[in-house]
Amino acid sequence: MNRTVPPLPSPEERSLRAVGARRPAPGTPSTADLVRTLREFARESEALVGLFDARGIGGERHLLSAWAHLGRSRSRGDARLRERGAEFALYVAGEDQLPRALARIGVSDTTEQFVVVAERPIDPADLVRRFALAPDPGAYPRPVDASLLDRLGITEIERAAVPSEAWEGLVLERVALVDLTTPSGHGTTAKH
Repeated sequence: MNRTVPPLPSPEERSLRAVGARRPAPGTPSTADLVRTLREFARESEALVGLFDARGIGGERHLLSAWAHLGRSRSRGDARLRERGAEFALYVAGEDQLPRALARIGVSDTTEQFVVVAERPIDPADLVRRFALAPDPGAYPRPVDASLLDRLGITEIERAAVPSEAWEGLVLERVALVDLTTPSGHGTTAKH
């Protein structure tokens, strides 16, 4: 089967934008400070904001696909989590449980490079400053490679099914699989 990948919208047309960033010094800002700033921003704005470990992000299509799946899910009334940013992380990680998603793409003390994501009208470059990070164009976008696939839990067997130049498709399939899992609170364990 020959799949053609549709072109991305131009940066000016995108409602979701992302930039790369890094800590200006090891351990600074602390992971706790980064998470605190992210939570503060989520309370202040309705716009979606995300902060991810760059080692878990497979480029623009990865983020745009996760964002589109999140929007479709919510428009159908199938929200998995109350907080849009946390639910976005599920799609980005290709996971149906938040702790597993954050283990794959969340920030930690070992995170050196970050991807800062924001919906318009928020400018992700402004968020880099608010997080006390430094801009790093080398952090994002990056090509999909074996270490990214490992981080997202995409197995050797899955990789062997396609040539390496099609690995981005494996990431996008992982994002789409989240829609096939039962949303929280909609499982078969509920009392009837």
